[in-house]
Formats: sequence, C-alpha cells, structure tokens
Amino acid sequence: MDLPGLIHDFILIFLGMGLLLGGLGVVLLPNSIDSAFSLGFVLICISLFYILLNSHFVAGAQLLIYVGAINVLIIFAVMFINSSENSKDFRLWTVGDGVTSLVCTSLFFSLITTIPDTSWYRIIWTTKANQIIEQDLISNSQQIGIHLSTDFFLPFEFISIILLVALIGAIVLARQ
Repeated sequence: MDLPGLIHDFILIFLGMGLLLGGLGVVLLPNSIDSAFSLGFVLICISLFYILLNSHFVAGAQLLIYVGAINVLIIFAVMFINSSENSKDFRLWTVGDGVTSLVCTSLFFSLITTIPDTSWYRIIWTTKANQIIEQDLISNSQQIGIHLSTDFFLPFEFISIILLVALIGAIVLARQ
C-alpha cells in the first residue's frame, strides 16, 4: 500500500496497539467467549498488517481461514463446552499459572534476543525484502501455490490433520 510515511507509521502503531490489547484480552479476560472474540480481533489486525505489506493474497487467506473458520470453530467449541457449572470454580490466578507465566516470559525474552542474530531476520530488513514486496499479486500467489504444493506439502497436510483432530475432539467433548 503506497501511503505517505507519517500515515503509514500511524497505522502501524495503531495496529500494533490493537495487537497488544487484543493479545492481553485473550489472556486476561475471564469469560471464554470474550477471549475468543479478542482472538478474532488479533487475527484481523494481523491481516491488516499483511495489507500494509502489499500481500493481499495472504491477508485474504488470513481472513478466510483464521478469522472465518478457525476462530468461529473456537467460539462454537467454547459455547458448547462452557456451562454455568464450570464457571463457578473459576480462579483468576493459581501457582501453576505463575510458573507458566515465568517460563513464557523467559522464552519471550530469549527469542527477542536471539531472533535479530539470525540470517533470515537480516534478509527481511534489507532491500531484498522491499523488492519481494513490490512484486505483483499474481506472481506472489503463484509462488505461494508452488511452495504449498511442493516444498511445504507435508507440513500443510500435518496442519490439516491436527485441525481435523481438534474438531473431532471438540465434537466429542460437546456431546458429553
């Protein structure tokens, strides 16, 4: 998207704040339905990031697959499983949560310090990345299709099997 620098920076900051607030909402909101809607908001912000990067195909796929299918599936699963009996025993913070948050925070900071030293991170922030972003939409979508049907065929199928197992598990839990 060809925007002036100041407007582009403002939209980036606005989307970043939306991602942070939505991510905090996913983790901190006590109601599961509100957390699922907050996850949908985060996924929409990510697709808007793709639009800013002139990757319209990936943005559309993000909206269709993650917001349109996966998030709706999560909301239905939460609505089926969530009952008033389970919500009475809800505690906001336990000792196990403290250990988990400590592990996740340390993992987060180790990733922040490790990722800038990788070669692919340096490639993203060079002029090579700008040349890739400036290619037209048809060639990008063709490249994505070629990679999905050749190089990334096995991981793509594994992800579809994992999603199928999750769907079957949600149905089994909802029936009980």
